[in-house]
Amino acid sequence: MLGCLMEIKYSKAAARALMHMPTSTAKRIRAKIEQYAADRTSLANNVKRLRGGNEFRLRVGDWRVIFRADGAVLAVIRIAPRGQAYD
Repeated sequence: MLGCLMEIKYSKAAARALMHMPTSTAKRIRAKIEQYAADRTSLANNVKRLRGGNEFRLRVGDWRVIFRADGAVLAVIRIAPRGQAYD
């Protein structure tokens, strides 16, 4: 996380999801989260605000990262496959 302007915090569910997926996929997802934390405009086409709240989703292939960006903290709430991320 060197060079990140935002602190990244993972919920227990998000950390558990990263531990249970293939290592290469987890590395790719962590890299995208860190890239977004360092520069919000770098992934503008892959980030959208979710309806009815202040949560966003980051698309990483077939995976979705649901998060909140509150000032200097990027709180990762959930990481799930595309079809299960919005339940």
